[in-house]
Amino acid sequence: MTETCTTCPYCGVGCGVVVTEGRTGWSVGGDASHPANLGRLCSKGSALTETLRPEGRLLYPTVDGQRRPWSEAVEAVASRLQETLDQYGPSAVAFYVSGQLLTEDYYVANKLLKGFVGSPHIDTNSRLCMASTVVGHKRAFGADVVPGSYEDIELAELVLLVGSNLAWCHPVLHQRLLHAQRQRGTRLIVIDPRRSASCDTADLHLPLAPGSDVMLFNGLLAYLEQQNAISPDYLTAHVDGAEQAFATARTEAGDIATVARHCQLSVEAVLAFYQAFATTARTVTVFSQGVNQSSQGSDKVNAILNCHLATGRVGKPGSTPFSVTGQPNAMGGREVGGLANQLAAHMNPNDPADVERLGRFWQAPALRVGEGLKAIDMFRAIHDGRIKFLWVMATNPAVSLPESDMVRDALARCPTVVVSDVIDSTDTLRHAHITLPAAAWGEKDGTVTNSERRISRQRPFLPLPGEARPDWWIISAVGTALGHGAAFDYHGPADIFREHARLSGFENDGRRAFDISGLATISTTAYHQMPPIQWPVTAADPAGTARLYGDGLFTHPNGKARMLAVAAALPKEQASADFPLILNTGRYRDQWHTMTRTGLSPRLSAHRPEPLLEIHPADAARHGLEDGQLAQVHSRHGELLVRIQHSDSQRQGDVFLPIHWSDSNSAKAVVSRLISAHADPFSGQPESKHMPVSVAPFATRWSGLLFLPADAEPPPALATIPYWCRHSGTGASVIELAGDQPEQWNDLHHALQSAPGHDYLQYQDQARSSVRLAWLRDGRLQGSLFIAKDRPTVARGWMSTLFASTDPLAPEDRVALLAGQAPRSGEDQGPLVCACLSVGLKAIQAAVTEGRAATAEEIGKLLGAGTGCGSCVSEIKEIIRHAKPAVAA
Repeated sequence: MTETCTTCPYCGVGCGVVVTEGRTGWSVGGDASHPANLGRLCSKGSALTETLRPEGRLLYPTVDGQRRPWSEAVEAVASRLQETLDQYGPSAVAFYVSGQLLTEDYYVANKLLKGFVGSPHIDTNSRLCMASTVVGHKRAFGADVVPGSYEDIELAELVLLVGSNLAWCHPVLHQRLLHAQRQRGTRLIVIDPRRSASCDTADLHLPLAPGSDVMLFNGLLAYLEQQNAISPDYLTAHVDGAEQAFATARTEAGDIATVARHCQLSVEAVLAFYQAFATTARTVTVFSQGVNQSSQGSDKVNAILNCHLATGRVGKPGSTPFSVTGQPNAMGGREVGGLANQLAAHMNPNDPADVERLGRFWQAPALRVGEGLKAIDMFRAIHDGRIKFLWVMATNPAVSLPESDMVRDALARCPTVVVSDVIDSTDTLRHAHITLPAAAWGEKDGTVTNSERRISRQRPFLPLPGEARPDWWIISAVGTALGHGAAFDYHGPADIFREHARLSGFENDGRRAFDISGLATISTTAYHQMPPIQWPVTAADPAGTARLYGDGLFTHPNGKARMLAVAAALPKEQASADFPLILNTGRYRDQWHTMTRTGLSPRLSAHRPEPLLEIHPADAARHGLEDGQLAQVHSRHGELLVRIQHSDSQRQGDVFLPIHWSDSNSAKAVVSRLISAHADPFSGQPESKHMPVSVAPFATRWSGLLFLPADAEPPPALATIPYWCRHSGTGASVIELAGDQPEQWNDLHHALQSAPGHDYLQYQDQARSSVRLAWLRDGRLQGSLFIAKDRPTVARGWMSTLFASTDPLAPEDRVALLAGQAPRSGEDQGPLVCACLSVGLKAIQAAVTEGRAATAEEIGKLLGAGTGCGSCVSEIKEIIRHAKPAVAA
């Protein structure tokens, strides 16, 4: 057996994982020595080895649709980039990169574009994630710094979750919070329009009106002043701007009743929150995308930071604001200048002295003063023809960016689109002129930085497949082909890391918070063995730094922090008669971004196999929407077709949709088609949490299920079907189907019957519009189709496993095929509830109805459900609430 300690590639928690190769393949577990997770993993992390399948990998470079050797592909990229420079200048070139890159990849990309091509137009999908917090931190602290450590969540007496469903989006941190609640009685207040899984153990939930955060925290600031709960000495010694911030808060939100009315909360709830904050010195405020993804996101961040600065609660044990990031290397990308409004090593593109300093270090004469275009403006410039060359790395903007139809049109218009990726079929890749196969997780070698400033090694344990190459290698090869070989003569990621570390300390003198110069001379051997460490790492602090600013010394030139006077403002678009509901978007528990990785895992796909529009039952009744039916969703920018789920966790007037589905796995479920490109004026981060929409029933005439082998391509006939949605099963690809005309499924039926060499089993009832079809080759199942007027009842788990077998079907399975029901009891567990331990709905319901368990804790002891990452506990409690124990006769 061999073991590799590496880092999880999902959220910004940055968990350490141990990957083990044994006789039966790969397994993964949490790294008990890693300070971020101490051995814990979430459902996504525990299923990592299920996503290592080779199917769908991009393995070879292509140029204009033809496979080419690397030498020709690199030359094609370099020559087309140079032609663009010669004809249009450097401003016609742009890179759009990703928090999925390692820091070393990011560093080389920034160096090439800004330093040697001379274009400032490099931005990252972190613009959609953390840009507002970056602005808020820089305005308040003077630097893009998260002051605290995860340990502070466990040391706090009060934790606020603001716009963060920690239980689903950062489950390992949620486990640390639950531990603090059990061991120390830590109180929890959740501030979120939705009643999410994170509310399960909350002492108080404030379901505030979407977009009203600034008013709520301005009210808190005014209350703190009224109650003499501020720290005057701290403010005098360490903070500028307090007087103006207090004055604005007093004027706007000095009355709790006014705040409650604006936020659509009760006075009692607001007062309880304010009293808790005012009287609890050890308070940690954890905030995330519900704050950032807003047209007022930067001001929301500063409204929160104002309250912490007013009470001196920054960077102290158990007492600090804490931003948690969505991507594994969002912070590492910012360290090297991955955003358009940044330079490497926390330098400022608008400061001529910083630009001159970086130019000298890199010996890069093309570096220029000024910011580049942020993501939305970048794609508008592509659409308008101002940018002619785009290189997309490790991300899928055709799905993730708002107004995605505009983004797709921009990609289609761009004369040269280069895409480096690991997947051979994404919505963005379809527009590429040149595709470059990149290394994936398991093959990557470098570093990432998590939400607590902790740098961790990502180590490879798999060989590079096909002709895939690391991103830093690809970028360096292009830089060399452009004539800059001396600047990109790297022999491995350790070379890049050392240069990155040297730059962080170059002419720093303590003026820049980011400093890892203590690692600038690290040997290659020590780099490979490097343990997780928090920056700053300097000669004075060679073991790293757990907290910053606890001494009241900040990064602004005068050493003080700044409070900002921020005023509440309405989101850019409001509900109307035509669009009466407000759409909120977010993540599902077991999925990640556009599912190019998590979508490969049957276990992760089983919890929510379709995107569901969650709507309050009262709103559903008002709009004629039944639970489980399909509905059309419209905004001013686009439309979707999705399934309805009644949920009293939604506020009335609000609806929720997940972000994960693309055109590669659904007919019409790309949520960014609905979202406006309204952005925060300071951060450029788009508003993804507040979009007026309308919802109307979609009258289906038939529904169906199609099962195909996992590696089979979806049949072309799907293009004529209004609703389809694909997910992974065990051995199978499972496709939900529905339509409003009978002929839609007839085309699919006939197409599936036309393959030669198969044995067909078929049942058809024209009167009931029912068809059941299965086809086999050499006794092995090759596909099955179920069509009915209503959604057909099929044992999906059992049916999927039939495709995984290499043996001919057992006689009883063959007989049961057209019935779609498992012939043996217990073979189908129903929808998955606990992905960590693979426990389904039926097992939990049976345990309750049979009287074997009556609480979530008892279910955990009996079945294991909820004892992994714990993010399913609230769902287990809901199941118990509806499942009644059987009454003895």
